[in-house]
Amino acid sequence: MNTFSRHRIRPAATSVSVWTLAVLVACLGLHQAWVYFDANAPHVADALLGGMVAAGATAAGTLPILFARTIPQKMQDSMFGFGAGVMLAASAFSLVAPGIAAAESQGAGPWGAGLTVGAAILLGAAALLLMDRLLPHEHFIKGREGIEAHRLRRAWLFVFAITLHNLPEGLAIGVGYAGNDPLRGTALATGIAIQDIPEGLVVAVALIAAGYKRAFAVALGMLSGLVEPVGAVLGAVVVGWSTALLPWGLGFAAGAMLFVISHEIIPESHRKGHEVYATCGLMLGFVLMMLLDTALG
Repeated sequence: MNTFSRHRIRPAATSVSVWTLAVLVACLGLHQAWVYFDANAPHVADALLGGMVAAGATAAGTLPILFARTIPQKMQDSMFGFGAGVMLAASAFSLVAPGIAAAESQGAGPWGAGLTVGAAILLGAAALLLMDRLLPHEHFIKGREGIEAHRLRRAWLFVFAITLHNLPEGLAIGVGYAGNDPLRGTALATGIAIQDIPEGLVVAVALIAAGYKRAFAVALGMLSGLVEPVGAVLGAVVVGWSTALLPWGLGFAAGAMLFVISHEIIPESHRKGHEVYATCGLMLGFVLMMLLDTALG
């Protein structure tokens, strides 16, 4: 093997070693966190596990890009629509309805319960809107947004955009488990994990289309899922402080997810003129999540 070949191969081998070590360290850290929470706060441990499953689904979704560089645009838009449908049904059946029920169980009347959860929904959407305005990020199609976006590298802009998208999912999983209803939390985590598989693929494809290397696209797509277990723990811990926060937490998570659906996913899925495919995907995703909530919740 000549010198040029050795120099060309070594960086790739080094990169593989670094990523392998990073994955092992992350797995060890998540395991230690789960052991701690399992002994001290079981509902947080369940939320962390649910978030890890969703993160694993996102990582698995990026793998096909190692064998196929692109996927048809119609399929991408169908996947976007499918994810929107899952999140929409999760917001309605796994967050809003249980939030109203939780408020009523705490003594609120029908109007009071509805107003409580409604206010929480608006707060969740407002929080995401504030992040959208202040945090520099780049949409896969619409381009850059946020303060001083031109000063940041495009890679970090994509990271921020992915964070905006995945954080509400993690919060929803955590709040779902914080309600001391493991079956409902499992239904929610399962539905989000299912839609995270095509989402991971779409993220990797979009990064490659934006000019990034295949290995970087897969790595960033996998790492983007780690936001979900973090958000799940945050949601479970905050709501776990007081049962009075449960209706507010459920509504807040629903509002954050609804904002992402309307502001991010649906516009992206309709931008290339494939509204029918996106809508069909949304309907299928909605029905699947509804069935999961009915069967497991």
